[in-house]
Amino acid sequence: MAERLDQPRESRRRLSLPRPNADQDAAGRASESIARFLGTPSFIFWLTIFCAAWLTWNADWGPDRPRFDSSANGFTVLTLMLSLQASYAAPLILLAQNRQTDRDRVQAEQDRQRAERNLADTEFLAREVAALRIALGDVATRDFVRSELRNLLEELLAQPEEDDAEDAEPGGARAGRPGRGAPRPT
Repeated sequence: MAERLDQPRESRRRLSLPRPNADQDAAGRASESIARFLGTPSFIFWLTIFCAAWLTWNADWGPDRPRFDSSANGFTVLTLMLSLQASYAAPLILLAQNRQTDRDRVQAEQDRQRAERNLADTEFLAREVAALRIALGDVATRDFVRSELRNLLEELLAQPEEDDAEDAEPGGARAGRPGRGAPRPT
C-alpha cells in the first residue's frame, strides 16, 4: 500500500515507554513563579554576585589548587552553566507567557460579555426613559395644574359678583335655580 501524503504516518515505535504524567497546572504555576523571579532586579543582582565570585575565585586572584574553571580556557564551565540556565529560562518564560495569554483571552471574553450586558441594560433603560417621557407628555405638569387652579380661582372670585348682579335683577335669571339661600327641591 502506498503512503498517502494527506494522512500522518503510523508510529514505527514498537516499544511503548511510560510517559510521565505531569500536572499541567502545577507545572504552569511553577514556570510562572520562576519566570517572575527571572524578571526581578533581585535575580540580576544575585546572578551578578555569583558570576563575580566565580570569576574572582577562578581568576589569578584565587588559590591555585581549588580552581576548577581556568581563565586560560575562557571560563568554559561558567559559560556552560549560564547557557544551561538560559536554555531552561527561555521555555519557562514562553510557558508563562502562554498561560498569561490564555488568562488574557478569558478576561477579554468576560469583558466582551459584560459590555454586551451593559449595552443591553443601557438600551432597556433608554427605552424605559423614552416611554416615561411619552407618558409624561399625557400627564399634567405642575405648571399646567397651577395655571388651571389659577383660572378656577379667578372664576370663583368673579362668580359672586355675577351672582350678586343676577340677584339684583327683578325676577332674575337665578330665581328658578337653586342657589345660595334658595331651598333645594327634594
